[in-house]
Amino acid sequence: MASKVGGNDLSTDIITFAREQVLADGEPLSYEQIVDVLRLPDEALPTLLDVAHKVRLRWCGPEVEVEGIVSLKTGGCSEDCHFCSQSGQFASPVRPVWLNIPELVKAAQQTRETGATEFCIVAAVRGPDERLMSRMRDGVKAIREAVDIQVAASLGILTQEQVDELVEMGVHRYNHNLETGRSYFAHVVTTHSWEERWDTCRMVKASGMELCCGGLVGMGESVEQRAELAAQLGELEPHEVPLNFLNPRPGTPFGDLPIMPTSDALRAIAAFRLALPHTILRYAGGRELTLGDLGTRNGLLGGINAVIVGNYLTTLGRDPKEDLALLADLAMPIKAFNATL
Repeated sequence: MASKVGGNDLSTDIITFAREQVLADGEPLSYEQIVDVLRLPDEALPTLLDVAHKVRLRWCGPEVEVEGIVSLKTGGCSEDCHFCSQSGQFASPVRPVWLNIPELVKAAQQTRETGATEFCIVAAVRGPDERLMSRMRDGVKAIREAVDIQVAASLGILTQEQVDELVEMGVHRYNHNLETGRSYFAHVVTTHSWEERWDTCRMVKASGMELCCGGLVGMGESVEQRAELAAQLGELEPHEVPLNFLNPRPGTPFGDLPIMPTSDALRAIAAFRLALPHTILRYAGGRELTLGDLGTRNGLLGGINAVIVGNYLTTLGRDPKEDLALLADLAMPIKAFNATL
C-alpha cells in the first residue's frame, strides 16, 4: 500500500511539498520528508529530478563548478574506513606513495588546463603530522606561484593549530566528509568516531575556510540512514557537499557489496538537493560505475552543480573532455575562476 503524507499519495504529496517548500521558499526538506523522497517509486523519478533541477537553478544559479583532485600521500593509512583501498589494514593493492612538489605543481597545471577552478590536495592519513604539514606549506606556495587556481585540501582530522596554519597558507576550502549518518558510522569506521569528524568540520567553518563535507551512499545503509546523512549535512551547512557512490574495492570489507542501483542513486541526488537547496552538490567518486553516461546526464539535470573531473584518488574517472563536452551539450556554463575568489 502506498505511503501517505497529509492524506495524499506519497508521490504527489512529497513532490508538491518540495515545490512549495524548497523551490518557492528555499526551505530544506526535513528528515522525515527526505525519507519520503528516498522511498518514491521509479515512475516518480522524472518529476522528482525536474523539481530538484529547478531548485538548483533557482537557489544556486546555472553555473557548474569544476574541480580536479590529486593525492599528495597515497595508501598506508592507519584508519579502517571499510570502503577505502588506501587503508594499511586491508589486503588491497594500493601501497604508500608520496608526490614531490614538481609533480604536485604539474598536476595543478593540468587541472587548470581542463577549465577547473579548484585543485584539491588529498592525503590518506588519520590527520596530518609535521612532515605532511611541511609538504603542504611548500606545495601550496609552489602552486600559488605557478598556477592561477584555488587550492583546497583534505588531510583528515585536524587540531585547531593545524586549521589556523592551513588558513595562513592560503587554503581556501577544506574537505572532510562525514561519510555516513551518525547511527551507521560504526559499521563503516572503527578507528575514529563520527564526533571527531564533526568537530573538525566545525573548526574549519569557524576558521573562515569554506567547508566541503559530504559522504558515500550505497554502503549498506538503510533509506533512513541515508536521509540521516543528508539531514546532518543540512545541520552542518557546508559550502559544498561531494556525493560519492560506493565503488567496491577489492580487498576491503565492502569489496563484495553490490553496486547501488541507478534509480536509487538518482533518488539520492534529488533528495540531497532538496535537503540542501543552497549548497554546491558535487559529483564525486563512483558515479561512472553507478550511473553510466545516461545517469550522469540525468543527475546533472537533477540537482548536481559541480563535478570532479579526471581520475579520483585510487579509481579511474571519465576523461575530462567527456565531462566538459557534456556540460557544453547541456548548456551549463563553467563557473569562472574570479567568481570563486
